Amino acid sequence: MGNKGVLLVLLTAIVSGVSIFLNRFGVSGMDSTIFTFSKNILVALFLAGVMLAFNQWDNIKKLTSKQWWSLVLVGLVGGSIPFVLFFAGLKMTTGAAGSFVHKLMFIFVAILAFMFLKEKMSWKMIVPALLLVIGNYYMLNLSGLEMSFGLGLVLIATLFWAVENVISKRLLREMEGNVVAFGRMFFGSIFIFAYILFSGKVSVFSSLGMGELGWIAITSLLLLAYVMTWYNGLKSVSVSTATCILLLGSPITTLLSLFFSGASVTLLQASGLIMVVLGVISLVLLDKKLIVHANSTA
Repeated sequence: MGNKGVLLVLLTAIVSGVSIFLNRFGVSGMDSTIFTFSKNILVALFLAGVMLAFNQWDNIKKLTSKQWWSLVLVGLVGGSIPFVLFFAGLKMTTGAAGSFVHKLMFIFVAILAFMFLKEKMSWKMIVPALLLVIGNYYMLNLSGLEMSFGLGLVLIATLFWAVENVISKRLLREMEGNVVAFGRMFFGSIFIFAYILFSGKVSVFSSLGMGELGWIAITSLLLLAYVMTWYNGLKSVSVSTATCILLLGSPITTLLSLFFSGASVTLLQASGLIMVVLGVISLVLLDKKLIVHANSTA
């Protein structure tokens, strides 16, 4: 079961790498909040359809009121607030700096998982962690990194996502992956729409053209693949390991960006790419105990 979970998370990383690359085109010329809400609500509807088609809707009907409130929390902490903060922060800082801070999420997740999920932390994680941090720094070609208000918002959003992943991992002990994914997307959409109403952006929906709607549809399908593979994979893999594996999406995004821009890979970037890949591989191979089976955590 654990190997299947690792495979699903690897698929998540691939989808993430392609999705982040395409989202840059999709969100250009469109309000980021409208873009995010539209994708989230479509994915929530898709997930509802998937569960109905595969007779999984009973899993929703059997939820207790406490479990429903837990899903509401996941939607608030992971599916709404961090998105608003993240995109607001990106407007005030560079994409490379924002991406680097976001990629530090695995460190926060490891600490939180140790505190609240009792996932074991090993000294063996130090070398892979350094490879991942330094590799991302080189890969994103950051000549200097200074803290700013915008970068602070990105950092807060990253912390929210780290908390959400730990909460989701706990919920996956008693819920199916598609159910947690649905809760995150559905309730996240409700909170984001409330923000849209509060900020007076509802009229923006009427200005969306066929081009924007097309990008929303394409990126929604990728987001659907992301949440389905991520939450179903996370059910049988430690959240610390899962978030580290997710970093493999970063080299994919970078390579796609360089390929379509016609730019060449610098020696420093190539070194960063190799370090990220080695960091993820060494983390999984050096500490087998980080890969946990769903039955052992139930």
